[in-house]
Amino acid sequence: MSQTIQFSSDQSDSGRAGATEAELVAQSLPAPAQPVIVVGYSARPEGRAALERALSEARLRGATLVVLNSSSELEAPDLADELTASGISYEIRTADVNDSAEALITTAKTTEADFIVIGLRRRSPVGKLLLGSNAQRVLLDAACPVLAVKAEPDAS
Repeated sequence: MSQTIQFSSDQSDSGRAGATEAELVAQSLPAPAQPVIVVGYSARPEGRAALERALSEARLRGATLVVLNSSSELEAPDLADELTASGISYEIRTADVNDSAEALITTAKTTEADFIVIGLRRRSPVGKLLLGSNAQRVLLDAACPVLAVKAEPDAS
């Protein structure tokens, strides 16, 4: 959200003094907060899809990306390099794999995230009746909007 101070004056001493006062008020206002996007990442296709969409949204909004990584170093060795190459401001945090939903919800709350991006697995027609428990919990319990992204179907 931007704030605007409008000031109109003539060239008199009191007009110049008023302009100086308006400038001081403007300088004392806090800078607008940079948007924050929290993304749940794993080295699986749904985690990749979530990261790619989160990067796109961060570029669009000029946002900082907070990546909750639930993969091991062996599974995602190039994650930091990929994020650095993107030019996006980011932070990588390790997610508690035992409760990744809680980690996403808590991180979004503490960072005052604008929204969360999660990846969803593609499911069979019968499986579509069910939503993964972590995804469901994030969708239902997060205080901010949640963007759920599906991975591309396998090319096989």
